[in-house]
Amino acid sequence: MRMHLKISTFALAALFAAPTLALAIGAGDQAPPWTARDLQGHTVKFPRDVKGAPTVLLFWATWCPYCHAFIPELNGIQKDYARYGVHMLAIDFAETGDVAAYIEKLGFPLHVIMHGDPIAKAYGVKYTPGLMVVDGGGTVVYRRDELLAEIQSPLPAGQTVAKMWDGQVRKALDKAIGRAR
Repeated sequence: MRMHLKISTFALAALFAAPTLALAIGAGDQAPPWTARDLQGHTVKFPRDVKGAPTVLLFWATWCPYCHAFIPELNGIQKDYARYGVHMLAIDFAETGDVAAYIEKLGFPLHVIMHGDPIAKAYGVKYTPGLMVVDGGGTVVYRRDELLAEIQSPLPAGQTVAKMWDGQVRKALDKAIGRAR
């Protein structure tokens, strides 16, 4: 007796996506070290250069509308958490635009890591914005869920999702610095 198996397209996509998602660095994992150049051409070594401080890693690109919506929120986070020694590293990857011109228009300082494609690959980041919080011990305590993008779920409008991510990052940072909310 021969049995026929029907597998939905979604099930196949989940089956083949699962191994790639399993390779991604997520909450509870150690953040891989890396060395890269920033926008000014200086060498940055992570985690050495953050000296045990919590760090927000934003994997972004100038063409990404969700990055455009979130980066102003990142400025607020940067201002609010500077007194706790928190670092912000904006890792540019999958880039097609003029990073220097984009950063100049922002009107606030942002430490940009250039040519971050190898870093994104090491962390398993496939979509912009990739967003993580790494605590002072080098453990990822928050990662934006890319599974939604993997199954092509629509995200809410730019400002709505930017505010949501802002709250998630702040909650993870509060935990990383031992601050109750």
